[in-house]
Amino acid sequence: MRPKLYNRPAAVTALSLLCCALWGSAFPCIKLGYEWLNINGAGSQILFAGYRFFLSGVFTFLIGCVLERKVLTMKRSSIWPVFRQGLLQTTIQYVCFYIGLAYTTGTKGSIINASQGFFALIAAHVMLKNEKMTLKKTAGCILGLFGVVVVNLAPGAWGSGFSMRGEGMVLICTIVYAVSMVFLKLIADQESPMTITAYQTLMGGALLIVTGLLMDGQVAGFTGKSILLLIYMALLSTVAFSVWTVLMKYNPVGKVAVYTFTIPIFGTALSGIILGEAVLEWKNLAALALVCAGSIIVNRPEQDC
Repeated sequence: MRPKLYNRPAAVTALSLLCCALWGSAFPCIKLGYEWLNINGAGSQILFAGYRFFLSGVFTFLIGCVLERKVLTMKRSSIWPVFRQGLLQTTIQYVCFYIGLAYTTGTKGSIINASQGFFALIAAHVMLKNEKMTLKKTAGCILGLFGVVVVNLAPGAWGSGFSMRGEGMVLICTIVYAVSMVFLKLIADQESPMTITAYQTLMGGALLIVTGLLMDGQVAGFTGKSILLLIYMALLSTVAFSVWTVLMKYNPVGKVAVYTFTIPIFGTALSGIILGEAVLEWKNLAALALVCAGSIIVNRPEQDC
């Protein structure tokens, strides 16, 4: 696909949804991994994430070398920006995410985490001169976020109170991810998308492994099916992060980031297929309609509003 096609609305929508579907599939896959490898505790969860992302970085590096017909290397001036990207987008985000989920409900964590697209628009408004919030962007994000709330509605889902080590850590995770999307936009022209994706994932994954080991994490007892599962999870990250980086290079942050609202929708649907969870409920259909409506509003040309 030629670069000019990456900013066509149909291509942006299709590729963004592909990335979100892949990321959504990670939720049931992570649950399967925890079950198959008997993973318990934040340290072991972070170590498992580290194995996944470091392997993803290796795959991305090898695939990038083949596609670009050379060994992927970075300019000296790109080392810090790419390291910062790995630290934010991979290491800090997933450390906060896994620690936060240990102290809050899955429903609350999903709802808070799904707000990352909205925070990305705010971050872009603050950090980039040419991406400002508008009334339609605000309305679209609120509508999409309401869809995420609807899909997670359940009696007693909100539990009791707000804690910094639970809901607060998940909220920090979403904000860090949003800021990392803007930084990704800023460095997208410095190196090829494959180079940025490979090195930031390798660096971020390595830091996750070190963090997990320092927290006494353990991942053992691999079998054939758990190895295949880990390989799939690494490959889905390779494809999703690579395509996402290309989209961020050729499009405004908000135009791409808004589709992250669909990640919990895909996660819910795929959990039903893979884990057998009940998903054909009115709230799921209503949420999907709201998320789609929010995305359409955000991406409508200004003159149509």
